[in-house]
Amino acid sequence: MTRSKTSAHPISTGTPSVPGAGALTHFDAQGQAHMVDVAAKAHTHRVAVAEGVITMEPATLALIQSGNAKKGDVLGIARIAGIQGAKRTSDLVPLCHPIALTRVAVEFEILPDTQSVKCTATAECTGQTGVEMEALTAASVALLTIYDMCKAVDRGMTMHGLRLIEKRGGKSGHFLSSPTA
Repeated sequence: MTRSKTSAHPISTGTPSVPGAGALTHFDAQGQAHMVDVAAKAHTHRVAVAEGVITMEPATLALIQSGNAKKGDVLGIARIAGIQGAKRTSDLVPLCHPIALTRVAVEFEILPDTQSVKCTATAECTGQTGVEMEALTAASVALLTIYDMCKAVDRGMTMHGLRLIEKRGGKSGHFLSSPTA
């Protein structure tokens, strides 16, 4: 299927639509998706931290905290799943570069006031492109694993608040997100 120039790609690579953002890098001058060329970029130490939350029934949270879930140690399995997810990011997100990760850490915080578990994932590498997608994927997969392991007792769990918290390294420098309300 060939597209005409007038209906090419709806995303402009010129002036960004998000204030303060640069041009979208995953589209070429013709608006076609492409993998960004990072060959000329310097190898630097890069770190990204992402977080997300899963909210559940109080009884489900108690089950996770007790370690007596039918499928085993929910948070331990979710931690390993998050690490595996980070390692497979380029298989899941089409235009991501395969990255030689040097570290992935997945941590959980029980939030009893909101019947939630917060996941914080950190990814690191020394390379030519950042690890934001790896950190976000790790947090996502960890939360999905919690859902999978607990869905037999609580299908109403919700995942929310997935976001990049911090990014360090590379040409664009340091990013630190604003705290959420």
